[in-house]
Order: sequence, then C-alpha cells, then structure tokens
Amino acid sequence: MASQGLAYDGCNFFRQRLVLSTLSGKRVKISNIRSKDDNPGLRDFEASFIRLLEKVTNGCKIEINQTGTMLFYQPGLLHGGSVEHDCNTQRSVGYYLEALLMLAPFMKTPLKATLRGVTNDPIDPTVDMLKSTSLPLMKKFGIDGEGFDIKVVKRGMAPGGGGEVFFSCPVRRTIRPVQLTDPGKIKRIRGVAYSVRVSPQMANRIVDSTRAVLNQFIPDIYIHTDHMKGANSGKSPGFGLALVAETLNGSFLSAEMSSTPQGQGDPMLPEDLGRSCAKLLLEEVHRGGYVDSSNQSLTLLLMTLGQQDVSKVLLGPLSPYTIEFLRHIKDFFQIMFKIEVQKPSEDERKGGDKVLMTGVGIGYSNINKTLK
Repeated sequence: MASQGLAYDGCNFFRQRLVLSTLSGKRVKISNIRSKDDNPGLRDFEASFIRLLEKVTNGCKIEINQTGTMLFYQPGLLHGGSVEHDCNTQRSVGYYLEALLMLAPFMKTPLKATLRGVTNDPIDPTVDMLKSTSLPLMKKFGIDGEGFDIKVVKRGMAPGGGGEVFFSCPVRRTIRPVQLTDPGKIKRIRGVAYSVRVSPQMANRIVDSTRAVLNQFIPDIYIHTDHMKGANSGKSPGFGLALVAETLNGSFLSAEMSSTPQGQGDPMLPEDLGRSCAKLLLEEVHRGGYVDSSNQSLTLLLMTLGQQDVSKVLLGPLSPYTIEFLRHIKDFFQIMFKIEVQKPSEDERKGGDKVLMTGVGIGYSNINKTLK
C-alpha cells in the first residue's frame, strides 16, 4: 500500500489530504474531482493552493489530467524560506494560512511567507483569528521563538481582496507532547473590530453592541478598533469582528464574523454583526474544551506528530471536519486516538459534552534538522 500511495474520491477535504501527504511523504491520487459538475475539475483556489505547496516544497511532482478531475501528488521535501504568493480571491488568506501553520514547523529553513488576497471573508477563518488562537496553541507544543508571528500588513475584504499578510515561523526538530485537559474559567475577552473603506464609526458601533451582550457575564472586555486607510485598506468595503475569550489556564476560544461581501446579498448592520458575533462566542464557550472548533484538527495533527509519548487534549464536540481529519490521520500515519466522552453534571454548569482525546505521537522528527 505504501508504495502505491493513497487514493481518494471527490473534492472534499482537499487541503487535509495534501498537507498530510506532504508530512507523511505518501503520494496521493484524488479522482472524480467534481466530475458530475457543470463546471468540472479543480477550482482556481485549489489550483492556487497547489502552487503554494510547490513554492514551499522542493521536488514535488504534480500531475493533473486535462479536465482537472484527477490529481496525482507526489510530495517533495519541505523547504521553506521566503515565499510570496497571490492567493485566489475566491477564498481568504486564512484558507492557505491554515495549511501553512500545519507545515511550517517542519521546514528546512524558517518560513517567511507573504500572502496577498482577501484577509477577511465570511467563510474561512480570518487572519486575526488564526493569530489570536492558533499561534498560542502552537506555543504550547513548543513551537515558539523569535519571528513566530502573523502580521496583517494590509486588510482586504471580499470580493476584491488587495490585503497582505506576513507569516513567519521558526523550525522545530521535534514537537513536545502536551496535557491540555483543564481549560479553567474564562478570565477575559479581547477582540478586534475592523473596518475598511466604510465610516470609522462602524467599528465603534460593533464594539458597543458586542459589549451590551458580553458585559452581562464578565467585566474584563477590551475590544480594539482597527480602521485601515488609503493603500492599506484593500479594494472592497467591509467590516467585521474577531473575539477571543482567554481562560485562566491559557487556552483561547474564538468567534468571528465579517460583513456580507459587497454585491452578495443583503447588507448587514454593524449592531447585528456585533450581537451575533458575541452570541457565537458564547456558543463556543458552551462547547468548551481546551481548543475551539476551528483549531481541533491542528491540535490533533500536532499530537500525532509529537514525540513518542502520550498527549491528552480536552475538546468540545468534534466538528465533522475534525472527524474526517481523524480518518485521514489513520490513513496516512496509522495513528488512532482514544476518545472518551465526558458529560458534565447539571450542577457544574460547564456547557456541552466534552471529548477527551488521548493519543501517542509517532515521534516525527524534522528530517532536515537531524545533521548537526
């Protein structure tokens, strides 16, 4: 099987398969990509993702058939270094950055990536959210050091884009195992309300309506307003909010919303956006766990690649994306997790059911870092 690589059908979970293939070194063949669609084959944003993978690796081999419905990917070595990439504006930079976060610690030289495109849109995790939740999470696994940062140089809202993000990450030889089982109570809420090419008052209106909801629960709320002007404001108007709740033991839960892109449906009032986003954050707190739902797969990947030791993480209910990710981890690394469901008792008021994931890492070490 290993020599043949793995075969999949369909366009779903496209990034998961390519990222895991790159890390495990197993080749992948994906067939029937939207073969029944009126417009068959890979979409532009997926082709753009493949090109980004080509830029950070060395010697990967990609074959796509004429209609784009079949893809063969043979991974190369992760190289890193300075990379510039114009992301497709159909999806936000977050779509590409999520995958880079998974690959970056295992590069040969530290990654310095400049990604251009849409920084905030309603479908993908925005750059602000990845900065405020994924980076602190990776630090728990020992991926830390100077130059571990995501900077929003320019904001670009959907559909026009024009934003720019700089991501740099040090390389690590091994990942340390973690025991993240008790998130503790929420101690403070932080956030960023951003607006571009609209009145700067929009951000303040978002902040007021958000505080109206959250002040009922906790006094320590600080929401920063970020209004970018001129060349830094991208090509389309819009506004949005990213909220992060930090717990006593240093875990982060986040929620975010962006305004409806220009020309795509009914416009949205900043007050409604603030209120809905606050409710999404409360929903995320109810789900609980040490990691919020958007970072579950990153956590599980880092647990899988850790040293050969036991890692435990408490998660909220698993999202469908995470469940599929666990299946893929089993395919690529033959690793399975022990999953225990914990039901909090009524009087504890700890929100929804939790899942305790226990797994042993495969002792993945960065092959580029072994010769000293």
